[in-house]
Amino acid sequence: MRDITAQGQTVEEAIQNGLKELALNRDQVEVEIMDEGKKGIFGIGSRLAMVKVIEKENSVQIVTEYILDVAKKMGAEISLEAKEEGKDVYVQISGENLGVLIGKHGQTLNSLQYLTQLIANKQSEQFRNIFVNVGDYRERRYETLSNLAEKMAGKALKTKSAVHLEPMPSFERKIIHAVLSENEKIETHSEGRDPYRYVVIKPAR
Repeated sequence: MRDITAQGQTVEEAIQNGLKELALNRDQVEVEIMDEGKKGIFGIGSRLAMVKVIEKENSVQIVTEYILDVAKKMGAEISLEAKEEGKDVYVQISGENLGVLIGKHGQTLNSLQYLTQLIANKQSEQFRNIFVNVGDYRERRYETLSNLAEKMAGKALKTKSAVHLEPMPSFERKIIHAVLSENEKIETHSEGRDPYRYVVIKPAR
């Protein structure tokens, strides 16, 4: 987060000088007026206005710095790309020793995504959804969950009884629900409380 002290004949001119120096727009900064200045008489006793222009922390910056710090402490050498689309921030991680960031069944990655979202929204005026992916893990996980959904739906129909899946985060449960939503022979719903909430698959009534 950068800041600069700027001067001008007026407060507004001082602000514009600060924005120019930081190469930022007005909505990207906070302004602290240090001295409103004084015109004086015929230039005598005049004083320039002085402001402090402070760059606001944005979601992408906060997310990037947090994930890089966590990865370093976990011994993973990474690079990442983060982009903001409306209320969503997508983070793509690549590098070495990425397994430590994924964990068993993606549990570490899901925790990293959850904590990153908490950090990003701690002081934000607008809520941000954070999506973190390591390599192509999310794509492979989607395929795994899709196959699991179809397999367990088949089991439910064969046994004519409900099948309870293991606890999953909400975005993974949504995948199960979505995959089976067009199967008229199957009903799905979630039970339990986070972080132990799970999907139940059963034959439709």
